[in-house]
Amino acid sequence: MEYHINTKGSKPQQLIREEIEILDALKELELNMPLFMRDYFIFLRGSVAPSTALAYIRDIEFFFSYLLGETLLSKAEIIKDITLEDLAKLRSRDLNEFLGDYCRRYYKEIDGELHVFENNNASISRKRSSLSSLFRFFYRNEQLKEDLSGGLNPIRMPKPQPDAIKRLHKEEITELLYVVETGDGLSEKELIYWEKTKYRDRAILLFFITYGLRLRELANLDISSFHFGRKEFTVYRKRDKQTTLPLNDTTQKALDEYLNLERAPAGDDALFLSLQGTRITQRAIRDLVKKYTALAMKTSRSQGYSPHKLRATAASTLIERGFSIYDVQNLLDHDNVTTTQLYAAHKKNVKADIIMNFELDEGKKSP
Repeated sequence: MEYHINTKGSKPQQLIREEIEILDALKELELNMPLFMRDYFIFLRGSVAPSTALAYIRDIEFFFSYLLGETLLSKAEIIKDITLEDLAKLRSRDLNEFLGDYCRRYYKEIDGELHVFENNNASISRKRSSLSSLFRFFYRNEQLKEDLSGGLNPIRMPKPQPDAIKRLHKEEITELLYVVETGDGLSEKELIYWEKTKYRDRAILLFFITYGLRLRELANLDISSFHFGRKEFTVYRKRDKQTTLPLNDTTQKALDEYLNLERAPAGDDALFLSLQGTRITQRAIRDLVKKYTALAMKTSRSQGYSPHKLRATAASTLIERGFSIYDVQNLLDHDNVTTTQLYAAHKKNVKADIIMNFELDEGKKSP
């Protein structure tokens, strides 16, 4: 369905469309859920972002499907017929069996063929969070007499290691910009497209490595997001937050070249357009980043980096240049400063730098 959005707010229409699509998907899922879930849906709408609510409901739908298809814990034929009494019979061990056994590897017959599905610890941990949220709410809402979430087994998640952070180093950033400016290393077919998109691609890469934008944040930039007289632009973050960022001379020049030399004067307010004149998709941005970073690192295309790795590049580069981790946290919109600290710990040769700059003058007495 095509939506015609009329709003006096400043939020980009693309973001509003995405939210509407998520809410539509939520409504469709809710129609197939038991009636006793109604209060929980209301709780989710008021407490988490729509995208988070959708992820939770999909996980819960998966759990309910498991109850019907893989266990004898409910006599219902369809999810909508599951009763609150069915859930009252459950114990924490039933949830732990689902998370610790079934979720790790399960099988489904699709078109006569048996397919194997696996979840890693991160996916299982999210499903655990979804079930914890559901059963905690049922207990608080006096729908169940016990809070089963307290008996869930922990999911071991490896701590992020600074040495494992993937990012571009200084010489690779220089090579990246050289590749996008010259087309060096591209195939003959790719050069045909590069001639039509080189200014756009360069601007996209510069916005990633300068501001550490998230993929969704960059894809949703509009021309109306920019106040060129003040040399600043507005970014819409997660959870409906928005922030104003300055345009430095490098990004301003790249943007001017793209707008004046390459971008068609289309009616669409989207900043970065595809060759079809529509907003470039997140997938297309991801593909072009992978292509150019692979060339910059002189590796295979499959080993090219994602936009998130350019976000890591921005964080690490800023900290290496001496900026406070708290300033970098604010720029990148990290929820927790410990995330930013990982990039601080990733400085090259940091141990050697510390020791070499901490020489003690032995044998000298103070006057």
